[in-house]
Amino acid sequence: HLPSMRTPTEMIVGLVLCPCGLLLTLTGTLAPSWRQVSLIPDQPVDVVWEQGIWDICRERQSIHDRLCGQADELGYFEQVPVRVAQGLMPSSLVVTLVGLVVAALGVRCWQPEPRHLVAGVAGLVLLLSGLMSLVPSSWYTQELWALPAPSGSTLTVGYSLVLSYLGSCLEILGGLALALSFHHCCKER
Repeated sequence: HLPSMRTPTEMIVGLVLCPCGLLLTLTGTLAPSWRQVSLIPDQPVDVVWEQGIWDICRERQSIHDRLCGQADELGYFEQVPVRVAQGLMPSSLVVTLVGLVVAALGVRCWQPEPRHLVAGVAGLVLLLSGLMSLVPSSWYTQELWALPAPSGSTLTVGYSLVLSYLGSCLEILGGLALALSFHHCCKER
């Protein structure tokens, strides 16, 4: 039979969603805004603390004065959900990169036919990387209000946490799409 010149749809979907998920997860991992603390007692009303998994920033919103590298006086970085995020988020990024390299080898780039088995394995690796970043994002969201903060302050979800969560979901969907390549392996046998 003649090789089809079309790349299968599930591979295209996987190769679009997973790099987008990687960018969102990378931004969420590096940016210091998993949680925002506002209306802090004994502070000006326009002061907001942005807490990430690596840094705490203090911003005075009325004059756009932002200073990162704030001292962790409340033991925020010692909390288990923050520690887990510090370990799993970078690990997820590495696993995603490995999965994308394997996916590039499996999807037709320089070959007449895609390697469905390799693309399927890449899908499983990318699915795993999405789960690795979904776990800390979800756990942190669950524990958001239990993590230490000045009493009487207002806590809200930061944009980094939302980006991490969305990136995880895109990686999971992209990984599932690539894993559908196993279907072609079974048909060939």
